[in-house]
Amino acid sequence: MSSLQNREMGLCLLVCIISCSFIYVSSRTAVAGNDNSSVSEGTVFIDGKTSIGKTDEDFICATLDWWPPEKCDYGTCSWDHASLINLDLNNNILLNAIKAFSPLKIRLGGTLQDKVIYDTEDNKQPCVQFVKNTSEMFGFTQGCLPMYRWDELNAFFKKSGAEIIFGLNALTGRSIKSDGSAVGAWNYTNAESFISYTVKKNYSIYGWELGNELSGSGVGTRVAAAQYASDTISLYNTVKKTYSGIEPKPLVIAPGGFFDANWFKEFVDKTGNSVNAITHHIYNLGPGVDTHLIEKILDPSYLDGEANTFNSLQSTIKSSATSAVAWVGESGGAYNSGRNLVTNAFVFSFWYLDQLGMASAYDTKTYCRQSLIGGNYGLLNTTTFVPNPDYYSALLWHRLMGRNVLSTSFSGTKKIRAYTHCAKQSKGITLLLINLDNITTVEVSVTFNSTWRLHQKHKPHRSHKLHKHHRSHKSHKSKVTHLPQRSTSGITREEYHLTAKDGDLHSQTMLLNGNILTVNSSGDIPYLEPLHVNSSKPIMVAPFSIVFVQMPYDSPACS
Repeated sequence: MSSLQNREMGLCLLVCIISCSFIYVSSRTAVAGNDNSSVSEGTVFIDGKTSIGKTDEDFICATLDWWPPEKCDYGTCSWDHASLINLDLNNNILLNAIKAFSPLKIRLGGTLQDKVIYDTEDNKQPCVQFVKNTSEMFGFTQGCLPMYRWDELNAFFKKSGAEIIFGLNALTGRSIKSDGSAVGAWNYTNAESFISYTVKKNYSIYGWELGNELSGSGVGTRVAAAQYASDTISLYNTVKKTYSGIEPKPLVIAPGGFFDANWFKEFVDKTGNSVNAITHHIYNLGPGVDTHLIEKILDPSYLDGEANTFNSLQSTIKSSATSAVAWVGESGGAYNSGRNLVTNAFVFSFWYLDQLGMASAYDTKTYCRQSLIGGNYGLLNTTTFVPNPDYYSALLWHRLMGRNVLSTSFSGTKKIRAYTHCAKQSKGITLLLINLDNITTVEVSVTFNSTWRLHQKHKPHRSHKLHKHHRSHKSHKSKVTHLPQRSTSGITREEYHLTAKDGDLHSQTMLLNGNILTVNSSGDIPYLEPLHVNSSKPIMVAPFSIVFVQMPYDSPACS
């Protein structure tokens, strides 16, 4: 071979090496999502021996409130017609959005529930709606629920398959003292009549909840723990009597307020087994007017702070003789209706999914998001009903994250949040990864603590789509495999990458694996289709992104 030919071959080889290197670097940059990106590595460690928590099957819950259009915060009126009284129950997107969960828990309540009377036969007062009055507690006069509207709501709930928790007025019969406390026993006459009407109509109620934010120092007013315990026992006895001969009976739920360690301990101890779920509210980001909301959401240390509340409530329940469980009864992150283009935008899914993961790890059974629709923190747009990004985050959680929670830790950047559950619709596990970093793509490898079962599944001929009719693929014969090891080259996992449109954290449009998520002209919720990725490859978590990863590894805790 001539020296000229040698030089030509050498030149070709050099060009090829440079080209291949360029392609490799380009592909990593493309995953990272911007020109200033970097790549780091990290490891998720999952302990699958035993579960550390167990959620309800229908862990995801959302709220509907009472606020009329005149409810305004900081000069912005964000509620429109999203109240229980005026919500358009004929909207097809609303119906489909709820049906997609099959079922979605919906908690009916909020601040004004403690000013609502029920227009049953016993009611002698005129049934008039809330009127804005700044001299009144909560800024509005007393309101009323007409029974024809309760009938309409229940027809809709039945059609949508929702599971309903109704928040009762806990202030009837009490007087407000000069120090702001509400004293006297709860007068449950109107509530009992309303519950009786509901039973006679054969309306399905998942739970009856007493009061809203009257625990501890309260919001607007407060009730002492001993009195609240006595009133909750009255509700329990009312439900027991009214539902006599009917099984299962609705849950009795309380107190629906902000966690106060001493108040909650006394309440839990004194209610005994007359309460089924202990509800607390979370608005840990402060007021919606706060201009630092995004900084808080992207700060891992700030997010970690709420673990103290979950831990304290878990300890309170464990140290008591109660059989009650913990729920988050209302959580909107930022109070006073949230903040437009923050609490209803892509960035809020970082906070929301982190909350779901953290709550689950502390054995919270149900988590109710404020709100399904209404304010600036709705899962659905208040006027168009089109789903906001958090709706899809909630739906993916509901369909992918099973009941059993696995201990999960991450070694690497502090900006990765990691949570693992047993998979919901198939054998295996689902890992949730949240990247709070704006420029770094993280290559994540997964390690396990012990012998796991590897479920071999051939890659399907066409990608399945995750929707309400989806069921898991049938697994081929399992073989016991010690992990980690490099024997997974023929095994695929399913990945769901969530990003903001144009990389804008304020965007109200979410992308799933690069495709815009939106309803069609008929108001149908879109299919949620995963990527199928070779299990031997690391998980690539792009900057400012969220990834759900369904992996065919079955731990002892999931067996």
